Amino acid sequence: MLFQVGGQGTRPTFFEMAAAQQLPASLRAALTYSIGVLALRRPFLHKVLDHEDEFFSLLMLVLETHSLRTTDASFSESLYGLRRRTANIRVKKEDARPNSGDGIQHSGLEKHQRILSVVFLVVLPYFKSKLYSIYNKEREARLQASLWGNGDETVEDAEYFSGGEASLVSRETTIRARLMKKIQKIMFVCYPWLHASNEGMSFAYQLLYLLDATGFYSLGLHALGIHVCRATGQELMDTTSRISKIRSNERERLHGPPWLKALQGALLSCAYTMLDYAQTGLIAAVFIFKMMEWWYQSAEERMSAPTVYPPPPPPPAPKVAKEGIPLPLDRTICPLCSQKRANPSVVTISGFVFCYACIFKYLSQYNRCPVTLMPANVDQIRRLFHDM
Repeated sequence: MLFQVGGQGTRPTFFEMAAAQQLPASLRAALTYSIGVLALRRPFLHKVLDHEDEFFSLLMLVLETHSLRTTDASFSESLYGLRRRTANIRVKKEDARPNSGDGIQHSGLEKHQRILSVVFLVVLPYFKSKLYSIYNKEREARLQASLWGNGDETVEDAEYFSGGEASLVSRETTIRARLMKKIQKIMFVCYPWLHASNEGMSFAYQLLYLLDATGFYSLGLHALGIHVCRATGQELMDTTSRISKIRSNERERLHGPPWLKALQGALLSCAYTMLDYAQTGLIAAVFIFKMMEWWYQSAEERMSAPTVYPPPPPPPAPKVAKEGIPLPLDRTICPLCSQKRANPSVVTISGFVFCYACIFKYLSQYNRCPVTLMPANVDQIRRLFHDM
């Protein structure tokens, strides 16, 4: 491998990186669906759905900050045993030592790299989601205006030219609304290009990473100078001691009277417990809510499925008339000629089978079934290709 570093963990595969990148989106979809299901019985949860972006960004901000601080990895990367390392690329010289490796050394993250990692992991996706919502609203507004016309301009003009103190407020409101509309129009024009550029750069970096042409999976990692490596066994063992040292230092920095320190310590313990079990709890919640989704979907399918009734019983066989021709005991014998049937044909009005020549001649002359004496004609004769 091109970007393997001895003793610092190896370069993860493309599929590990892709899975780690897709985990936040899967987690958001599961949480959104679960809140939507719970909101059916508790309507106050609809407020959470109205501010879905802010709620999820705040949750990821806490998780990503805690994960980067304790494990030098994002929330999803830590689940896959990955760590972020600063890549110090040094140019080889002619008098360099032979054991200098491939010129790439990895070290722990610095403070500004952790902060910028949170920006790339939480803040930028939040603004991207907001830009998409603005673009989507503007597109729907333009579509509605193209279909029904825009009726807001006359109202704005009437408010703008009204007099008195109310006119000043209406003018400020109108100017603000027009400024927001201009911003929305600018975003409507720029967003497709920004989105296409972002997706193109992401695809290019992922393709180069798949071909081992670069050690950076994304543009953000390249801008920060960070490589993602597999954590070594020693690093996984040192994580617990590192977390305990950080928490002991935080407890030592507590100030105030004893009761206040005790209260702050209890709050810190609760926060630490929630953060420690956040990964396991959220992953378990994803599986539980996926089971709920399957359960509700199967229940809806059962409720919406049409009721299956048993097939109706066959109609009773037609009765043989007293003046009609009696049926022979052998079902393969024609009742008219008393011979084995040739070209068997059925009369649809009664269901009895005869020779085609016999029944055609009989119906042409009498216009009735020879057995039941029910009215029939030659148009009701059907040829049978398989005779019992």
